[in-house]
Amino acid sequence: MAFLTIKGRSVAYRLLGAQANPLVVLAHPLGMTQAVWDDILPALLPRYRVLTWDLPGHGASQAWGEGAIAPADLAAEALALADQAGAERFHFVGTSIGGVVGQQLIAEHAERLASATLTNTGAVIGTAELWDTRAARVREEGLAAMSGEIVPRWFAPACFEAEPALKPGWMTQMGRGDDEAYAKLCEMLGGHAFTGKLSGKGVKVQLLGGSEDLATPPATLEALSGELDGAPLTILDGVGHVPSVEVPARFAETLLATLAVDLGEVGAHGVDYATGLATRKQVLGEAHVARSTDNATSLDAPFQQMITRLAWGELWSNDDLTRRERSMITTGILAALGREELELHLKTAKRIGLSEAELRQVLMHVAIYGGVPAANHAFALAKELGWGGKQD
Repeated sequence: MAFLTIKGRSVAYRLLGAQANPLVVLAHPLGMTQAVWDDILPALLPRYRVLTWDLPGHGASQAWGEGAIAPADLAAEALALADQAGAERFHFVGTSIGGVVGQQLIAEHAERLASATLTNTGAVIGTAELWDTRAARVREEGLAAMSGEIVPRWFAPACFEAEPALKPGWMTQMGRGDDEAYAKLCEMLGGHAFTGKLSGKGVKVQLLGGSEDLATPPATLEALSGELDGAPLTILDGVGHVPSVEVPARFAETLLATLAVDLGEVGAHGVDYATGLATRKQVLGEAHVARSTDNATSLDAPFQQMITRLAWGELWSNDDLTRRERSMITTGILAALGREELELHLKTAKRIGLSEAELRQVLMHVAIYGGVPAANHAFALAKELGWGGKQD
């Protein structure tokens, strides 16, 4: 876990995965923590860089100071964390109040979003009276005392039957939160709505809900879909308010399908230049791509456009293989053929997160199937670029 100071507050976050992968930012529900995402991380990390964080007064994040909290404040935290990760654009995933953060980003910062997956949320959640009443009770009774009443609303009954320890576990976690920060977030939910603010933003949005969700039932998600120009909605049968905890495998499968780049009918239309360029920048780094573009002349500019569309659009943007797998294949081929681009892709392998052991195996395969001299050259170049350390 790491910490970032944002507007004088310490915010706890995790940044996991290879720098060359697209960034996914995940925002958790009210009363919970970034731990709600733990069970889907193994599915995401082979293909994505993942950033999670704790909302004010939740988990290890510092409580809020003076004044009210607005959705714009939480969206600003998400943007500051994405900036910390060096991502100009990112995928956003938010559940419950996390989905409210996502709506704020869609409304005011659509240009930063590659996609938004909003689960168990709404343009309007509950009523102002309901949230003001809960805020007052939390201030008077405390989260620990109220957790036994609130936590059961998060999960479908069958989930507690299958995992009895889930209820006391999340009650304990909720009870550790800051009462005042929670109360202010309740007041935020009661005082802000996104009705009429989300249409025509041009963001790819997927909505998810649970058939057993008491807080944001399917009708609430259907209304949100209408606000988002008919965004697709999937209702998970037998699931409550927190699908990433209740059905992580189903949730991850749906999420991966949403996050994948839609290449369309490649055989008929190819892949557009913008898609290839975005992938090329993520894998090779913006500085390298900028140099290649700036150095292009009338002679080779069409060539640069072609490799961006074909190599980076049709191949590297395809989700059938991870970028890690593509890096090993590409490095092996370039090493076997002795191509000049090997140096670039040895550097890229570091950005993608290839281990020394993985690179060694790639180059040993080159020695057996492509020739020892080619592998010897590749090993020597890799060492010049900082791969490997002195043996004891």
